Amino acid sequence: MTLLRTREIREMTDDALAKKVVDLENDLLRERGVAAMGGAPPSPGRLRALRTNLARALTIQHERRLGLKVVVRERRFVGSEGPEDA
Repeated sequence: MTLLRTREIREMTDDALAKKVVDLENDLLRERGVAAMGGAPPSPGRLRALRTNLARALTIQHERRLGLKVVVRERRFVGSEGPEDA
């Protein structure tokens, strides 16, 4: 399980995002169940990744429900034509 990037989540449709949230919740529930029964999870970092992905997805889902416009910063490489060189 890799971390979902915020940009990837924002590109999802509402239906795809809702399905992803359900999948993440199920995976997290399963992993917590294994840990609660005393078993060592196969990948301890997976719990953290699941929680982080779920939090990001729920946050974006909530923003959409509220109708918030999120300004996405552009990543730019400032080269020799950048404002610092002027």
